[in-house]
Amino acid sequence: MNSRTKLAAAVVVACAFLLAVLAAAAFVTGAGLEGQEQALLNSLVERRLGAVLMIVLVACVFLFLILRATHEFLILPPARAAEEAAAMLEQPATRLSAQGSSELQRLIIAVNRLAEQHHARDAEIEVRIRAANAAAEADRNRFAVLMSELAQGVIVCNMDGRVLLYNRRARALFAGSSGHGMAALGLGRSIYGLFDRHLIAYALEHIDTRRTAHSHFVAVTESGRLLRVLVAAIPEAGAGTGTGAAAETVRGLSGYMTMIEDMTETFDSESMRDQLLQDLTESSRGPVGNLRAAAETLYDYTDMSAEDHQRFLAVVRDEAAGLATRVEGAARKYAAVLKSRWPLEEMLGSDLLMAARRRIVDRCALQVSIEDVDAEVWIKVDGFSMLQAMTYFSARLRDEYQIRDIKLRLSRDGAMAHIDLIWSGVFMSTETVMQWELDAMTVAGETSPLAVRDIVERNGGEVWFQRDHASYRAFFRFLLPAISAQDAVLAKVGAATVDSRPEFYDFDLFKGEDTDLALDDRLLAQLAYTVFDTETTGLEPSAGDEIIQIGAVRIVNRRLLRHESYEQLIDPQRSLPAQSVKIHGITAEMLAGQPPIARVLPIFRAFVADTVLVAHNAAFDMRFLELKEATTGIRFDRPVLDTFLLSAVLFPAQETHRLEAIAERLGVSVMGRHTAVGDAIVTAEVFLKMLPLLAEKGIRTLGEAREASEKTYHARIKY
Repeated sequence: MNSRTKLAAAVVVACAFLLAVLAAAAFVTGAGLEGQEQALLNSLVERRLGAVLMIVLVACVFLFLILRATHEFLILPPARAAEEAAAMLEQPATRLSAQGSSELQRLIIAVNRLAEQHHARDAEIEVRIRAANAAAEADRNRFAVLMSELAQGVIVCNMDGRVLLYNRRARALFAGSSGHGMAALGLGRSIYGLFDRHLIAYALEHIDTRRTAHSHFVAVTESGRLLRVLVAAIPEAGAGTGTGAAAETVRGLSGYMTMIEDMTETFDSESMRDQLLQDLTESSRGPVGNLRAAAETLYDYTDMSAEDHQRFLAVVRDEAAGLATRVEGAARKYAAVLKSRWPLEEMLGSDLLMAARRRIVDRCALQVSIEDVDAEVWIKVDGFSMLQAMTYFSARLRDEYQIRDIKLRLSRDGAMAHIDLIWSGVFMSTETVMQWELDAMTVAGETSPLAVRDIVERNGGEVWFQRDHASYRAFFRFLLPAISAQDAVLAKVGAATVDSRPEFYDFDLFKGEDTDLALDDRLLAQLAYTVFDTETTGLEPSAGDEIIQIGAVRIVNRRLLRHESYEQLIDPQRSLPAQSVKIHGITAEMLAGQPPIARVLPIFRAFVADTVLVAHNAAFDMRFLELKEATTGIRFDRPVLDTFLLSAVLFPAQETHRLEAIAERLGVSVMGRHTAVGDAIVTAEVFLKMLPLLAEKGIRTLGEAREASEKTYHARIKY
């Protein structure tokens, strides 16, 4: 029973007591009267009944005002202080607001001072703990860097197949263009969404029966990529067994690691090589046979006529020429295969220039300066071989033309990046340039069998020699493919998220869960959650308003996984009201070309699979999704928790349960409001703060949280 209900009950009881007292007084007064006295009393009551009722009503109102004032002054302030004190346990920086009587305010001031001292002591302890854990943190980060930068994809799972760790390469392998792969890989998700369960079970059985350290299999992704997967067992620290389907096959293991290598390009190139060899062999049988027959005839019949002798020589010449053409064609095709197999890496063009400058100065003892650089140019290149080529050209300029000053320049023209190696005062012939391009490179005692042209072609580019007569300068221009804007953004994001690598693993998931329990009986701390929010064209889903953006983040093992997020703009296929644009800032231009809701919901449904949904004022967002069930066939039947209702459970005495107010109450910073993913992140942080407060109220399982939410007054809201 909340405080307002208690106030109403107190008023009803007080008024009933007052009426009972008046009725008892009237009864006692009338019981001792007889005859004329009784008639006189009845006449008096009839004349003064209205005044009596008015007095009774005024007395009840006065009594209500006294009780309400007492409630506001003596009851509500301690209740609110108690709720704020509960929030203080979760957020130590929170302080109680001074309210109520002077005695209560003095108590609140004393509690705040005590909290300050406690917070200061905790801060000192926290500093000591951080210092003590510095070495462990460094080891963890080194491990995270190692895992993240491996060329192979790595996924570690417990025996239930739940993902405990994955690195950046694994995420890239399964992030298909449709987005389903991205949704399938995440902490706490099942690896069986990526690989067939029987493949994993067979690999683990092979490890167990043959007592080997690892096993492997080949799988194909939904996008058609061919993967080679190595499965290595992780022994259990103590005696125990897993509980999943795979655990029934293998005993004494706590989990397993998969190392995933993309074999698509290797397989394609090897298939191409085999096809080239087969084609060359088949096409060479006839010419080789003709050459052999002609040679044997010429050898055996030395006395043949001159005409026949010339005819057989012509056969040898034609067949040899045809065979040479076939061999050269096969060589060109195989060179293209080798080119595709070169390991190219994404890098800033300016970084390549800085490295070239250092190498030329060290190896050639030249003065090197950087002239004009477009800092936004990204290239995909084998950096070492390109440095060799630029250093080789510089060395030949020094040795043959006594050039002592080199300048480097970087620009972009469409899809190509231009790297210029510039010098002044000497021009050379085109024949000399071609000879330099084709010669094997030798610089400072280092010899390479490759020529500059080989290197440039295998990097997918060209090299030009150009003259600038006006400035009396010449330069070699290396034209290399530039990375698209989208790839450049991804490269920048990858470089900027080094500190967040630890979010790719959570070894606490090695601990077993009560997966056999019904979902409502599972502890809130054990569940995985998808916290989501929507932006819409308006506030009336039943009147034609549509979703224009969905944003979501995941919570696993009570950790907010910011990297495992989902955000998508949606074309509402209707006009966008100006008043809604003022709220969320999403314009019609931003929605042009975005997918409709029918294409977005299947991907979002895959993202939220096997999780509990969490939203603020979830009834509003869920109503939009429910209305799309008939047209899309996508049903969101996962359990739902609402931070709006949970706030009413935790803080029934508070006047507002807006997201901003709850965040301030729990010490959560509010950023990115009225963007779907921004609101989802704030809601997720609020929800995490609520979990220990719910436990203190005895609400520990999903079923208990849902039952408590349904009992609140706000659960009656319908859309």
